[in-house]
Parts: sequence; structure tokens; C-alpha cells
Amino acid sequence: MPVAKGTSLDPARTRDAILASATELLYERGLDGAGVADLCSAVGASKETLYRHFGSKDGLIEAALEARSERVLRWLTGAAEAAGDAPAARLAAIFDALGGWYAEPGFRGCAIVNSAVQHHHAAPVRAVAGRHLDRYLHLLIDIAERAGADHPRRLARQLLMLIEGATVLADHAGTDARGSAASDARQAALDLLHAVTYRQK
Repeated sequence: MPVAKGTSLDPARTRDAILASATELLYERGLDGAGVADLCSAVGASKETLYRHFGSKDGLIEAALEARSERVLRWLTGAAEAAGDAPAARLAAIFDALGGWYAEPGFRGCAIVNSAVQHHHAAPVRAVAGRHLDRYLHLLIDIAERAGADHPRRLARQLLMLIEGATVLADHAGTDARGSAASDARQAALDLLHAVTYRQK
């Protein structure tokens, strides 16, 4: 990452800049579509700099996926919280946010799940995917508990299945079908939430 001679380097800022650039490239090309040279070129850093911060390409991949997971869940949590306290409103807001993401031109599905599928036996990638799904569950369990579900974890898992299913369908469906993937899953999620809360009245 070129800097003017005599300029002091901020390691944290350099690391963050590498992560941001690498995350976009890895999402666009997939884990196997970008070599170390491609990553160095994209982030404007030497191999030595990359290895100093991440140890290896695998270390960079793990860090990039972890950072993306945290960012996605902060975004969806923010969308849910902005919708107010009502469980149905929070749940709808999550699917509305996902629908906007699906409509983006560069949408290629979930980077974390895609990576875990590509590298199914790679322990670090699978570990990141597991933590990513756990973050989703934490968000959805909160909604299920707010709704008074008898089995909030079970309901959260069912809602997560709708989210992941919609994301896969949106990735593989035509452009026109992406919006319906989000809206259909949204309606199914709200119906499920309503059925659970209705049974308890």
C-alpha cells in the first residue's frame, strides 16, 4: 500500500484497508478465483504486508469472511431495531433489507455460505460459517422471544431456513425472480410467526 516517503504507517488502518478490498474481490470471484497475486494487486499491498497482517491467504480469507459476517448482522440488526418493538415489524424489516440486497447488480448470494460450500472440509471456513449462522439465530431468537414463542430457538431455526433458502433462490433465480424470493419468504415468515403466537392465545 504505497505511502509517501517518511509517512508513518497505521497497522490497524492498513489491515482494515486490506480487508475491505479483499472482501470485495473474494465475493466477486469466490475463494478459488483469486490468488495471492490478485489479492495483493487489488489491495495495493505486497505479499510481505499481507502475510505480516494475516499470516497467509487462508488467514486473510478467514478474517475477511468474519468481518463480512459481523457487518451483515450489524446491518440486519439495525434494520430490525429501526422497525420498532413489534416482533412482526422487526421480522418484516429483515426480509425487506434482504430484498434490497438481492436486487443489487453485484448480488452473488451469501459470501460466507458460498465459501463454506466451496471449501466444505476447510475447518476455518466452516467455523466462520457456523458463527455466522449463530449470529442469525441470536437475532431471530430475540424476535421469537418477543413474540412469546414457547420454543423460540425452534422458531428461530425455522425462520433462518426461510432466510437462507430465499438467499440461495435469489442467487440462482433470474433477476425478475429475486424480488419474489424475498417477498415470498417474508410472507411465509410472518405467517409462521402469526401461527405460533395465535396458538398461544
